[in-house]
Amino acid sequence: MSTTAQQDAFGATTPDAGVDEDTPVLNAVGGDWDDLVDEAAALHEERIVVNMGPQHPSTHGVLRLILELDGETVTEARAGIGYLHTGIEKNMEFRTWTQGVTFCTRMDYLMPTFNETAYCLAIEKALGITDQIPARASVIRVMMMELNRMGSHLVALATGGMEMGATTVMTIGFRERERILQVFEAVTGLRMNNAYVRPGGVAQDVPEGTTDQVREIIPELRRGLGELEALLNENPILKGRTVDVGYLDLTGCMSLGLTGPILRAAGLPYDLRKADPYCGYETYEFDIPTRDSCDAYGRLRVRIDEMHQSLRIVEQCIERLDAEPGPVMVADKKIAWPAQLSVGSDGQGNSLDHIREIMGESMESLIHHFKLVTEGFRVPPGQTYAAIESPKGELGVHIVSDGATRPYRAHFRDPSFNNLQAVAAMSEGGSVADVIVAVASIDPVMGGVDR
Repeated sequence: MSTTAQQDAFGATTPDAGVDEDTPVLNAVGGDWDDLVDEAAALHEERIVVNMGPQHPSTHGVLRLILELDGETVTEARAGIGYLHTGIEKNMEFRTWTQGVTFCTRMDYLMPTFNETAYCLAIEKALGITDQIPARASVIRVMMMELNRMGSHLVALATGGMEMGATTVMTIGFRERERILQVFEAVTGLRMNNAYVRPGGVAQDVPEGTTDQVREIIPELRRGLGELEALLNENPILKGRTVDVGYLDLTGCMSLGLTGPILRAAGLPYDLRKADPYCGYETYEFDIPTRDSCDAYGRLRVRIDEMHQSLRIVEQCIERLDAEPGPVMVADKKIAWPAQLSVGSDGQGNSLDHIREIMGESMESLIHHFKLVTEGFRVPPGQTYAAIESPKGELGVHIVSDGATRPYRAHFRDPSFNNLQAVAAMSEGGSVADVIVAVASIDPVMGGVDR
């Protein structure tokens, strides 16, 4: 660009810059609109390009959909991601292994317990302590995950219903999720982003009365699910909007690497809780619901059926918690983050007995506590991969350690990221209104997509 050219605030030359025609001119432009227009002009077609999002209320977060339309029909759909810029995976390289939990819990903010558990399972595998995790800690993890699975599915149904104009579905969905969040708040002190699951176990045992609280909400949740089923399952308006909409068969799911309710709605009963059990899932009785409709309606029904199965598992968990008291953190004090917490007049913190021990009775305990909190434990050099069945599908964690107190690399296979590939296959050939239903049936959360 000529140095004599006048510039505006955005770095582009102004039309009245007063330069010769031969002088190179720099214009700041964004996107690929010119390429699309040139292509349409070359083919002598009249096409409309619609930019849906990233602030659109039906895109489940900051997702940008670039739709090419022929009338009301979508001829091409592309997804643009990366508007959150959380940088969670990179941030984890600058924090200790335990501090990483507070980052990954914020990825898919509708399923924080799953993010934490997958990350901690990978760390425990790298440390070689998988078999040393207390049984009670695993039961608590399973109970919290299954309640979280219900909460995530309830939001999927609630927001999907809202986007189709069914506001009653939204109010019922969020009402029932509120019951679950009250349990989370009682157990962890937070409704979301709990950072409750820690390497070696959980941050603290469930408070007294938790099993009674869960036992009380189970029939209420069943009643709420019944209301949702009565509103949705055979509703002719809903079926008109969802049956054969967002169609993607098993072959398409396999070729795109899709997992979760999308895959099971195509007829394949693949669930890591059965295929590759973790946290003792092989000891629980539950079924894997499937459908063979390959459409948005089938995915909705799969999620409803899964919530009933989650309640079955939660009932088994509370029976075990009542029957099996015990520790909730691995015994190795060089790894175990202090889990002896209590609620006092100044809020939540370490119990007085634990403080008395480390401050007055055991110098070794004080040293371990100090080293753990300030520096963190070391993970042997190597790499591990752990995967669990989240509400959206396979959530995998690949961690690489160079022997330090922080991850050399932490990478997450978030199911929303992989499943979002299906937008084009589900939307092209359908109407604009069907794009909303297709995206809702995928149930993506952009916090997980843009880690």
